[in-house]
Amino acid sequence: MSKASSAKKASSLNITLFIFLGLILGIVFGLLMPGRYEFLLPVIQLISGIYMNALQMMIYPLVFCSLIVGIKDIGSISATGRVGVQTVIYYVCTTLLASLLGLFLPRALGLGKGVVIEMAEGGVEATQFTSLLDTVRNLIPANPVAAFTNGNMLQVLVFAIIVGITCLTLKDKAKPFVAVVESINDISIKIISVVMNFTPVGVFCSIAGVVYSNGTETIVALAGVLIALYVTMYLYAFVVYGGMVKLVGKCGIRKFFLTIMPAALNAFGTCSSSATLPISKRCADELEVPNEISSLALPLGATINMDAVSILMSFMIVFFANACGVEVSLSMMVIVLLSNTLLSIGTPGVPGGAIASFAALATIAGLPSGVMGVYISINTLCDMGATCCNVLGDLACSVAMKQTVKLDK
Repeated sequence: MSKASSAKKASSLNITLFIFLGLILGIVFGLLMPGRYEFLLPVIQLISGIYMNALQMMIYPLVFCSLIVGIKDIGSISATGRVGVQTVIYYVCTTLLASLLGLFLPRALGLGKGVVIEMAEGGVEATQFTSLLDTVRNLIPANPVAAFTNGNMLQVLVFAIIVGITCLTLKDKAKPFVAVVESINDISIKIISVVMNFTPVGVFCSIAGVVYSNGTETIVALAGVLIALYVTMYLYAFVVYGGMVKLVGKCGIRKFFLTIMPAALNAFGTCSSSATLPISKRCADELEVPNEISSLALPLGATINMDAVSILMSFMIVFFANACGVEVSLSMMVIVLLSNTLLSIGTPGVPGGAIASFAALATIAGLPSGVMGVYISINTLCDMGATCCNVLGDLACSVAMKQTVKLDK
């Protein structure tokens, strides 16, 4: 191993250790804050907000430019299609599997039975279903600038793919534009690398605010369901993602999980798979995933790969149904499964993005509206683990596709 490689690995381990310490210290500080250190809350919220904004500042330039560069590096439209199709198939299949697990496991365990829930009203509107034709039509941005402004990641991805493929067909005529895009991509990566140095502080402040806001009573009252949910999600991650990495990606499970730890911990602390994208890209590079694959698979994963959100939604529907005495029949479970898969794909990779989806599923399952108040109180605690698991899935897909996608060279 070269000195440069050894230094890079040591740096990665150091940042992982500091992020983990930030996570632990943030939890402890969040528990101690009420009454004693509450005056520091505005400072913590300020630092957390600055950190999140610094990450989000470069998300769309990085995603747009890296996707175009990745398509250019692939070198052909057919190879781009192979990467995209395999990525979508992978994410849809794992989301369906996660939905099935989330529906049947809590039902078999009888979670929620005998639980009495004090419900509060929650004023959240359910996600609106649109026809398949409307969904497909809305993928094409009528105004690409508005897609960036409004944070519509799917439209940004589609626009980048269209531009990237067009650059392939134009070849030499597109070189000046591609050169500018590559420069912006390099600038984005450099800025993200600097922000990465402040990740331990950002995670500390983010998690401290989360623990403070929820309080110990909420944590203790729903500890059982949260523990079961976390065990389910991470067993799923270890078995499904670990198996995929080992059997398909030909990568050691231990090496994989150690390398992606910075992205996993950042996702856990920030509850945002989109904000973790730059760190995920860096981890994919360390795992030697070709840029042609990671630049497409990771942004797509942050947008449509919501395996853990799918487990979370199914899990909570069954839990609240049992707690409220609502019978969920087999036919209703199938409807919830299909709806859950569609909703999880459309759930944005930002904190709190699952709340509106849960509102829709609760309505479909016939649950009383009061469950929303209870769910909202624990959403962040659930969202931390779910986001972390989703990011693991994005990276596992990228590693697996190293072996399954044959790129034209």
